[in-house]
Amino acid sequence: MKDEQLLRYSRQIMLPRFDIDGQEKLLSARILIMGVGGLGCPAALYLAAAGTGELVLCDPDTVDISNLQRQILFNESDINHLKVEAAADKIRAINAEVRCTLIPEKLEATALLDEIKAADVVLDCTDNFHSRFAINEACVTTETPLVSGAAIRLNGQLAVYDFRKPQEPCYRCLYGEQSDEQLSCSESGILGPVVGTIGTMQALEAIKLVAGFGQTLSGRLMIFDALTMQWQSMTLQADPACPVCAQK
Repeated sequence: MKDEQLLRYSRQIMLPRFDIDGQEKLLSARILIMGVGGLGCPAALYLAAAGTGELVLCDPDTVDISNLQRQILFNESDINHLKVEAAADKIRAINAEVRCTLIPEKLEATALLDEIKAADVVLDCTDNFHSRFAINEACVTTETPLVSGAAIRLNGQLAVYDFRKPQEPCYRCLYGEQSDEQLSCSESGILGPVVGTIGTMQALEAIKLVAGFGQTLSGRLMIFDALTMQWQSMTLQADPACPVCAQK
């Protein structure tokens, strides 16, 4: 590690459970962020600032004026530009050492599997069950740790699925096909700091997974109620009849 890096990341290196070893792991990590919206923006910001070696940004959308209320990587000049390109510009301005790989399309099938296999950790920052089911299945297949976040209205959810562990539950254990209800922020509303809270915590869990310190949310689901400022924690169990992870 160079002297400039030691100075730049000194505030986290001095943490006994993180130390230089944790920073070096982060500097060599490849983290895939699926969705650069309300969740993906704060997650990408903190992962870039912390010194993640490579961020792979996947999102087919362009910036819309309605995004600016909560997607904090973008400003008015980014409207109608690809989200991944606008996000990469801001990330490079924060930390020029971070390598940004841009995927301005929806990943599916083999392409999705290949990208997830190449990642150390995947952040699911998408906004629909179809994408979440596909990402979860690819992570189960490749045994890639998954940090899953979701937010709508004044509520948020956060979970970690570490498929390197035996008998780890997966996202499909929690939600079956009957859960395929297409809720969207455009129809239901969302308060910006709610997605910001969940996205920031996704970055935190990703850093812990990469650096190998602390206790992650593996096997637990955190539920956030912004109206009452209360958190609930639920223990998750693997579903023996799960069509995705039961055989593994």
